[in-house]
This record gives sequence, C-alpha cells and structure tokens, in this order.
Amino acid sequence: MIDVRRVLTQVEDIHHEFGPPPTQPLRRGAIAAVLRNPFAGRYEPDILPMMDALQPLGVTLAQQLQQAMAVTVERIEGYGKGAIVGAGGELEHGALWHVPGGYAMRALLGWKGDRQAYAQGQGESKKGQPGNGLAIVPSTKKVGAPGTALDVPLTHINAAYVRSHFDAMEVRVPGAPAADEIVLILVMSCGPRVHARVGGLKAADIARWDGLR
Repeated sequence: MIDVRRVLTQVEDIHHEFGPPPTQPLRRGAIAAVLRNPFAGRYEPDILPMMDALQPLGVTLAQQLQQAMAVTVERIEGYGKGAIVGAGGELEHGALWHVPGGYAMRALLGWKGDRQAYAQGQGESKKGQPGNGLAIVPSTKKVGAPGTALDVPLTHINAAYVRSHFDAMEVRVPGAPAADEIVLILVMSCGPRVHARVGGLKAADIARWDGLR
C-alpha cells in the first residue's frame, strides 16, 4: 500500500531577521515523502488500514529529518506536520497522516504515550523533566496541483501555549504531487523565532507538563 516515489529534505539556518544576530542561528528542517495514493480517483469508505501502514514511514522520516538537521533530539524544540493531496484524492486522505506523522516525532523525542503519567511527573526524560513531545503536533493539509506549497505550522514540543515558538515553514516538492499521489511532510525546529519578543509563556517557564502550559 505504501509506495514512495521521492523524498525531499531541506534544512535552513536563520542568522537574523534584520535585527541583532542571535548567539546561535535558528535551524529548521523539513522532510517530504511523495507516495502513491491508493484511493485516488474513487471513494473508499474504509481508509484506516492505510493509517496503520503509514506508521513505519513516519518513524523513518522523523529519524531521517533529525539526522539531516545534524542535531541531537534534545535540541529539537518545535515540530509540525502536513499533507498535500493530489487532485485525484480527497482531503481526508491527507488526514491519515495525523497519527503516524505526529506520534513518530513524539516518540523520537521520548514521549511514551501516557499523558496522565507525564502530568504526574512519572514520564521519562534525559533532562529530568516529565518527558518531551507532550504537546499535540500542529497540522495542516490541502488538495493541490504539482508544485503546490504548504505552510506547515510549528509549535513548542511540550507546551502549545509557548508563543515564541509559533512559526511555520513553507514546503513544496517540485512536480509533486501528481493527481494520484500524496506528499506527507514533517518539520522540526531548534528554537523560537529569531527575535521573538511578543510576550506570553516562555519555554523556560513550562510548569504544568500537560502539553498546554
């Protein structure tokens, strides 16, 4: 069911946004897999088997993205995911990426899947905190023609309300998706927006460990 045609990876370092350069540039990365859409051109009531079939791909892409960014998992502070469905498919086909894509990145960062345990301080973390990857992974999707760009949202890995990490990364694969394909995307970042200064909860002040604040 999973037939990957292409994988595109991009990594960027943002040195400044017309202000004083930060001590360390912001590194962001994206990985996009182009694969055949087995449901293109028809309506299929039961599409859930593909969600399960995509899980290994999610794990592989998350690992490849981290390796391409050349950083340790402890450096990852933001994440997001998205999908571009070719014109022969429907938006719901992109929604199949929600679980495999999101959980793959959260597992990479150390989340074990028990939110209640993390909230009670019983999770595992190399930092001594109750886990990483607690926050839900933001997502977006659309149906588009070959070359369509997607602005993939990014938020903090442990608290969705950390305002400094609200961001987005534009991703496109030239010539994809074809009408019978899907582009599945993961993005990660190593810090807040360069020159972030609009207040709100800071990453250093995360206290609830519930994925929100």
